Amino acid sequence: MSIRIGIYGYGNLGRGVESAIKQNPDMELVAVFTRRNPAEVKINTATALVCHTDDAKNMTDKIDVMILCGGSATDLPTQTPLIASMFNCIDSFDTHAKIPEHFSNVDATAKKSGKVAIISCGWDPGMFSLNRLYASAILPDGEDYTFWGKGVSQGHSDAIRRIEGVLDARQYTIPVPKALDAVRSGSAPSLTTRQKHTRECFVVAEEGADKARIEKEIVTMPNYFADYDTTVHFISKDELDRDHKNLPHGGFVIRSGSTGENGKNKHIIEYSLKLDSNPEFTSSVLVCYARAAYKMNAEGQSGCKTVFDVAPSYLTTKSGEEIRKAML
Repeated sequence: MSIRIGIYGYGNLGRGVESAIKQNPDMELVAVFTRRNPAEVKINTATALVCHTDDAKNMTDKIDVMILCGGSATDLPTQTPLIASMFNCIDSFDTHAKIPEHFSNVDATAKKSGKVAIISCGWDPGMFSLNRLYASAILPDGEDYTFWGKGVSQGHSDAIRRIEGVLDARQYTIPVPKALDAVRSGSAPSLTTRQKHTRECFVVAEEGADKARIEKEIVTMPNYFADYDTTVHFISKDELDRDHKNLPHGGFVIRSGSTGENGKNKHIIEYSLKLDSNPEFTSSVLVCYARAAYKMNAEGQSGCKTVFDVAPSYLTTKSGEEIRKAML
């Protein structure tokens, strides 16, 4: 039987999830839920329904896992607890400082409903989180370093678009080359947030909008821009569409550590990603964790989970025998 998937929100991430489902033969898309008029939303799966988000509560018997594709700034903090009260679900909540609070809120409703909700899936948080954990466990005497970019951050771009007077925006996260070279050298430098990255924003403002106010709101935004050197460029919609339509990203997780007497032997563990499409890659992570949520709930598990709580074997369509033979 196919795992029946619902998509809650149909922007870049939702479209990526729809595409990823087609690459997973054990899954089928049942419905896309949107806040827009469903009649005006065109999807690429002829067999799936397009419904209003208000109708989700009427389809609890038709969907095994709901994949939430909203933004972390204002959507997911309320949407995920709500959806976890009705469905197994997955989200990509990426406001790192607020993950403990989000976990607690989702855990309460998921335990009450008997569902599994896996939050903060993607590549960071997500794949990068796992690699930080693995590397720090292997090399306890050492330091972790995470660099993002150069690439478009969906969450940060979304946060800018929520500012009054902003029509559209793209935000690029850029590693500082000097800092990256210092870490790779094994010197284990002490680096502040501001020393590791810069942020560059390209913003389309409404006609007559107060650009000075918009810029101030961006560069002082807590959890997003306040701790970074941030540059804001105001451009036209045509320029944004021409020069910034793609959504590349990537980055590095590096552990610099030592072993042996007096730490005489130095080691570097590095995990890197280079992504043509940030939303499509993130969507692919969400989809494989949807499989895990389905399996875990079928075993009787419930409550909120993160990638730390999911065994790798839950992510794949292959049997234990197959992965032991081919991958171990």
